[in-house]
Amino acid sequence: MDHLWIEGARVPLEVHAPRLLLPPVDADRGAGGPYTLGAAIARALVPAALRHRPDLVIAHDIELRTVAPDLRDAIPAARRTVADELPPAERILVHASGRTRRIANGLAEFVRDYATYLRDTRIPHDEAIRDHASSARPAARPSPPRPPAENEAVGAAGPWTIVVRNVHEADFTDRELIEVLLRRLDPALVTVIVCAPTARELLEPLATALTTRARRLPGAADGDGPAASRTGSAGHRWQGGPALPYPGDRRLDELTGEELREAVERCFEAGCHHAVAELGRRALAACEPGAEGWWRLVHRTATALASTEREEQARELLDQVRRVSLDPAEHAAAAYSTGMLLMRHHDPARRDPQEALAWVNQAIAISTLLPDPALRAFKLGFDLNGRALIEMRLGRVEDALALVERAIALADEGLAPGRHPIHRLVLRANRAQLKIMLGRFDEALGDLDAAIAADPCYPDYYIDRGNLLYRMGRAADARADYETAMRVGPPFPEPYYNRAEIRFAEGDHEGALADLGHALELDPGFADAYINRAGLLVALGEHERARADAERGLQLAPANPYLLCVLGQIEMAGGGDAAERAERARHAFDHALRRDPLLASAWANRGILAFETGDVDGAVRDLTRALELTGTDESGDTAPLLFNRAVALRAAGREREAVADLTRALELAPDDEDVRRALAVG
Repeated sequence: MDHLWIEGARVPLEVHAPRLLLPPVDADRGAGGPYTLGAAIARALVPAALRHRPDLVIAHDIELRTVAPDLRDAIPAARRTVADELPPAERILVHASGRTRRIANGLAEFVRDYATYLRDTRIPHDEAIRDHASSARPAARPSPPRPPAENEAVGAAGPWTIVVRNVHEADFTDRELIEVLLRRLDPALVTVIVCAPTARELLEPLATALTTRARRLPGAADGDGPAASRTGSAGHRWQGGPALPYPGDRRLDELTGEELREAVERCFEAGCHHAVAELGRRALAACEPGAEGWWRLVHRTATALASTEREEQARELLDQVRRVSLDPAEHAAAAYSTGMLLMRHHDPARRDPQEALAWVNQAIAISTLLPDPALRAFKLGFDLNGRALIEMRLGRVEDALALVERAIALADEGLAPGRHPIHRLVLRANRAQLKIMLGRFDEALGDLDAAIAADPCYPDYYIDRGNLLYRMGRAADARADYETAMRVGPPFPEPYYNRAEIRFAEGDHEGALADLGHALELDPGFADAYINRAGLLVALGEHERARADAERGLQLAPANPYLLCVLGQIEMAGGGDAAERAERARHAFDHALRRDPLLASAWANRGILAFETGDVDGAVRDLTRALELTGTDESGDTAPLLFNRAVALRAAGREREAVADLTRALELAPDDEDVRRALAVG
């Protein structure tokens, strides 16, 4: 059983798609915009799921309410953040580019779990398809009558089917969702049929998913198969995701004026940055520069362009603001945004903190002069926080902390109680990170406690607090925070990745592997998870699996020193000619140290390799450097390093130094029998 890739815009008549889970969807973004497929899934499944499995709807309320805003009255909002209750001017957090992947994973889990329920309970689903066919299908013409097999009860043999047409015209959000569905849905449960002429027209990772997860079939010849019209006519109703959530007589690409600007706003609120960039530029082309609403469109569009790695195009829009606008607040915001482009450029080589500092200082200077006290307190605090980021990146952490403290004081003194709560909690959370860098853990914990208390359904702060708690030796509390992060938002890999470290430390290697595997299921591009899983597999002696992870990780992060170090360990432990293995391992460790001369594990492993190949003096040098980099006698790595250096020192005839290392190692690890035996020999 396979997913299917139809190399055409639609399914040929000879390809039978029985037992549709929802009516075929035309994913053309010009018709319905982002999440056209996601919204169709929600509209087809939610009404029946609310009757039979309301717990599934509640568990995925954020995802479903995001893709289909018209269902918000029907879907209980179990997880609400502070932003949900605020006016637009105070919802200052911009969704990260990875948010759409979280939404896609949540939708895939909803489809998987509901389809599993249908299969296991034999509840008929054809009624839901009939009731919601018209609103779920954005195609201009209804599909021809479905064959009888589509209306069979769920208990009949065979999988459910999702058919998606015109995927090459789909928005990024739907292409990403299809990629996740292809990876995460068992085709024996739900078969996804994707209609797209060629993978070359699709963005990664969907192109790879089609070629690796779907069986390829030729598409319909011209005139064959059901097609979707690209132009509206009387009686046709168009509907999509956040951009076009309500049925109308025009496609999204036919909207103009205020309707188009409203679509931009809805997409921005949903985190659909590719759509904002496309629709925003269309709206700007029809808007007189400097006219009412122009700056808001520029800001939305520039933010979306930056979020989709098109910083130069964003900079062009901000430069236009400087040429057109006479509004000081707009100039301050444009200067701040320019500074952030320079600090956060997706290409590290293009980042320029010194130029960024100049732009943010300009924003601060302008904001200081704003006449309205409340606006000045907010804007100036916002800009000071931006400068704090730059100071932190320049290594001036104390200066950064002073700036954040000043921003907090401005909010406390200049804003009315209850105003701008997100701004306040962001400042507290940022102050916590700076205090962590300064070793002031207890104070940082108080700030993170306050941020979480202010917005208990924002998952990322649980990750920050969990990381701090783990550093403070409170592993159980850290684990509780990671598991809360798993529940309060759509699925994302970081809490599983972090819990894996705790499980590994507790000796639960299978649990750690399961968490790392799930993190990679949620995001196959999460290079750090490959690093940790490869290292864990090396420790468990599963060298071929470790090599596969290391090589996959290096495809994502070429020359990553941690992965190179793992490759060196694999070569040391592998079979074959010992001299050739040693040479390959040494090359990997040397390469890792060229990339990161402060990587203690590479020094340590190269030292062990040197000892094993007879270079005793080289072993002592490398192990000494590893100990210098470990930095603290409390580190769990220190005792093994001391033991290994003692062995090398003894082999070099430096017995007194060897005994000193063994004595210190025994103080750090009094239950280590290897250390005791080595001391007894001495």
